[in-house]
Amino acid sequence: MVSTSNSSISRNDLLLFWGCFIALIATAFGFVIRTQIIGDWGLQFALTETQKGELLGVGLWPFAISIVLGSLIIDKVGYGRCMIFAFICHVASVLITINAHSYWGLYIGTFIVALGNGTVEAVINPVVATMFPKDKTKWLIILHAGWPGGLILGGLLAIGMGGAAWSLKVALIMIPTLIYAFLLWGRQFPVHERVVAKIPYKAMLQEVGILGALIIVALMVRELGRVFEWSSLMQVIVGGGLVIGYGLYVRTWGRPMFIFLLLVMILSAITELGTDSWITPLMQNQMQVLGLHPGLVLVFTALIMAVLRIWGGRIVHVLQPLGLLFVSAFLAAVGLFALSKTTGMGIIMATTTYAVGTTFLWPTTLGLVSERFPKGGALTMNSIAGVGMLSVGIVGTAFLGNVQDKTMDTKLYQHHQALYAQVIGPERTSIFGPYRALDLKKISLMSPKDKQEIEKLTEQVKKEALAKVALLPLLMMVCYGGLWIYFRSKGGYRSVELTE
Repeated sequence: MVSTSNSSISRNDLLLFWGCFIALIATAFGFVIRTQIIGDWGLQFALTETQKGELLGVGLWPFAISIVLGSLIIDKVGYGRCMIFAFICHVASVLITINAHSYWGLYIGTFIVALGNGTVEAVINPVVATMFPKDKTKWLIILHAGWPGGLILGGLLAIGMGGAAWSLKVALIMIPTLIYAFLLWGRQFPVHERVVAKIPYKAMLQEVGILGALIIVALMVRELGRVFEWSSLMQVIVGGGLVIGYGLYVRTWGRPMFIFLLLVMILSAITELGTDSWITPLMQNQMQVLGLHPGLVLVFTALIMAVLRIWGGRIVHVLQPLGLLFVSAFLAAVGLFALSKTTGMGIIMATTTYAVGTTFLWPTTLGLVSERFPKGGALTMNSIAGVGMLSVGIVGTAFLGNVQDKTMDTKLYQHHQALYAQVIGPERTSIFGPYRALDLKKISLMSPKDKQEIEKLTEQVKKEALAKVALLPLLMMVCYGGLWIYFRSKGGYRSVELTE
């Protein structure tokens, strides 16, 4: 269990830490419950696989809007006020989602909960890093045990409700929401080390720089353009204007290593959260063969992550951040490749390997950034998390769904043209261009033999999607290995400490 061995920790700080921990659990509830009910949404609202991916994605990318924009004002507005905003978002999203009558109703409700989730993360990461300045990575890893902890609790509660209405499962989010509101009410939040050291606001922005802003803005504007149907020219004008304005103020390209870590975070986030968003439907058939509920895959991986993150402080002291990231990327790649090939009980070993691999990727990257770029304050740390969520929400989840739709389109046409003409739907458009998906209503009217053929092909397509994602952590290994060599040439990895 988490030990607060530092006897000087006050009751306020203890409640503050656990309030942040429970708030992260609330964000995980929303994530895991969506994975459990996305099939219900698909049937009730006749959604394609790509539309399902977009709904899973909108639960992630608006996170970046609130976490990045929140980081720009959080030291002025205050951590407490930001958490009140997060609480309002969580409550409002439950009410809107429960009363949704269409795809866009679900989209708006999920968008609002993502804003609340981003605000939570914008607060809790700098708060915990400030509370434990000598052990930032260790305590950030422990803090982020709240994420898999929420996946476990939310997942088991949703599974335990069986065939209950999906609206009742959405309402489960209110449980951790009310708890974190109670714990954080009246708490005194710390002042960030950047503010204490009197690092100017402009210096914080310069750590991200023009290139960092370009990456963040490009991802944000691309998705906003899709939602509001902006033309490519409009996206260039809006995005270009924001980046140029930022650049004229900061007049620097940003820290090269930070820009590099932003790009690597895209790969890391898609590997973990992009796969987690789809892991339940992707492994559904294999789990049913074993006689197990498919939602238990995500619960099982979350259990492994929670246990390892709680004890992660010891591991990071041995391997240091870069060594831990390198080993994690290797295990994630092995686990994903194994999931794409194995069947039966072999899935358990493959899932375990994947879970161990993804356990430390997110919190260790946050710790690495907080230790190496403290002048960036909340902005550098939260920009990393924001880019991660943006990439998953815009590219990752929709990419995995689109890969399935397009692969199915191709395979079905090549091998079963008669069935293809019966079940393929009209052409649609996504961020990846035009595509055609299976029409679920048409499939429901097919003969059992034809349905079985479609199901068999669907299983092959799902496995191919996992194999393609496995290439991402292999690339991450190269990146982390390069950073390790760089620090080795400089005498080894060290944290940067601020002085007034």
